[in-house]
Amino acid sequence: MQSTFRYPDGSEYTGEWNSDGERHGFGQFLFSDQAKYRGQFEHGLFSGLGCITYPDGSKYDGELSQGRYNGLGVFIRCDGMKYEGQLQNGLICGLGLLTFADGSHGLPRNEGYFENNKLVRHEKCSDIIRKAIICAEKAKNQQPPQENRNT
Repeated sequence: MQSTFRYPDGSEYTGEWNSDGERHGFGQFLFSDQAKYRGQFEHGLFSGLGCITYPDGSKYDGELSQGRYNGLGVFIRCDGMKYEGQLQNGLICGLGLLTFADGSHGLPRNEGYFENNKLVRHEKCSDIIRKAIICAEKAKNQQPPQENRNT
């Protein structure tokens, strides 16, 4: 079932719900600070593919689990700095590439294995970067399910 609910703090959810009254399936959540999430929910939390846009212009497109960045994705800060790669428990963690706002990657190139948002080992990871970009595009292009209009 799809419907809209406005919360007391002014945030609003439009999308699918499960039989327990939890956000579940595809939906859009507009936070009271005007941050916006569009994508999959599981038992009330962001889970699966989704896109988050923050009031400062930062954005994330990719995989989420238990309400956090988790899996492959692309995060772009409001200043234009970009990370493409693996994330875990809401942090940059795994293989990826950091690109500065001017399009450079730093010297030496900020590509490799990250832990807790810091590059700890330089290595080529073009396959993971490519997969993260594809995942982000899938998140951006997903559409809500069509209601069955044959009654």
